[in-house]
Amino acid sequence: MIKPDILLSTAYFPPVQYLSKFVDHPSIWIETAENFTKQTYRNRTIILAANGPESLIFPVEKGRSRKQLIKDIRISYDTNWQHIHWQAIVSAYQSSPFFEVLQDDFRPFFEKHYSFLLDFNQEILQTVLDILELSTTIKLTEDFEEVSPNCLNFREAIHPKPQKALPDSQFEAQPYAQVFDNKFGFTPNLSCLDLLFNSGSESYEILLKSIQHD
Repeated sequence: MIKPDILLSTAYFPPVQYLSKFVDHPSIWIETAENFTKQTYRNRTIILAANGPESLIFPVEKGRSRKQLIKDIRISYDTNWQHIHWQAIVSAYQSSPFFEVLQDDFRPFFEKHYSFLLDFNQEILQTVLDILELSTTIKLTEDFEEVSPNCLNFREAIHPKPQKALPDSQFEAQPYAQVFDNKFGFTPNLSCLDLLFNSGSESYEILLKSIQHD
């Protein structure tokens, strides 16, 4: 049975649930023509720090109108958020098993200035997929249109606020060792950084096990 395409929003170091779609579906659409939405994974990721889950949010420039297409959103550098984010990541994961191996793959994203949110997120995503050795076909939408019958719409389904996330029968978080699990137990569906730094080469198998079939 051929799996349908899936449509996702862009995301900043996306969560495990988001990443599982790239294992389960051969072709992924990334939405570029929607309006930017605050308080979503589009410019936020959640890591597990010493005091519990911590949201890392990067700022975007405000346009002349409230509604701005995601592909036109520019990243703001009025604050030194890159330094803050990287220091938070180092603090959270420097003792994880695979931090030393992978840190050089991710540090450049906190040193180079990217103009557009979409370009930034896409380069991060491609880096993550390369580490996982996934060759999923990624296509960018050209217009904001109704989703075709052979494509699943997950643009709003994967959300950092549980009350706003939609049910996903195809995903069930699989536990793996985390730096602070002795304090908090297993914390599911964090940033892909949490999975990769903690699980390394086993990350693909964990993603595979998270996929549920009817």
